[in-house]
Amino acid sequence: MSAVDKEMAIDCCLLAGRLMMEAGAETYRVEDTMERIAETQELSATHSFVTPTGIIFTPGSPHHTKLIRIKSRSTDLEKVALVNDVSRKLSTDEYTLEQAYAKLQEIEQSNVMFPLWMQVIAAAVASGCFLILYEGFWSDVPSAVFAGGIGFFIATKIQELTKVSFFAEFVAALFIGLIGFGAIHVGLGTELDKIIIGSVMPLVPGLLITNAVRDLMAGHFVSGLSKGAEAFLTAFAIGAGVALVLSF
Repeated sequence: MSAVDKEMAIDCCLLAGRLMMEAGAETYRVEDTMERIAETQELSATHSFVTPTGIIFTPGSPHHTKLIRIKSRSTDLEKVALVNDVSRKLSTDEYTLEQAYAKLQEIEQSNVMFPLWMQVIAAAVASGCFLILYEGFWSDVPSAVFAGGIGFFIATKIQELTKVSFFAEFVAALFIGLIGFGAIHVGLGTELDKIIIGSVMPLVPGLLITNAVRDLMAGHFVSGLSKGAEAFLTAFAIGAGVALVLSF
């Protein structure tokens, strides 16, 4: 391989790793994918250090170590699957390096997330289901559905505007508490605690907690602790928003 091809292979590894981390993949999966891509391009002495905020990748001498920044993180498992598919096809020679790199760039530019209105509906339905799961009354389901949908919509919009997930979760939980309190006050609800619990469940960072535990078990202590801290702060923001409403 020429020096230009080697540089493209390195950039391909970094791009794949960044896309997967931004989509919520586990640390071990990111490192494994980068290693597999590197092996297909005869980069056998590679080492990577993956964290939620950046990736350090060294292809070995005579190439230089490179660093790429992770600026945003979300949950987009379809994008993780698409990147994995590119890695597999590159390993089986279905894609050339140029085709794989172009496909990764296409994945980067594409938006495979469901539209916001569909996410809001899913969050609303999930809120009602969680209320029943926690043995709430069926008469409280409409209140939980409405509060859960509005809370998820507010969290998403504030996240887009401020880029501060903790503030978005806090405000969303605050509105959920207010809606639940209002529903009880006008007689549209019976159990305030069940309504609030069901409504905030779509905001709970479940995948983040799972990945934090998985990374700690795999020995990725930096990633595990940082993801765990992020999950703790998110849960604290949700609790603080609800507590502020209940304190009045």
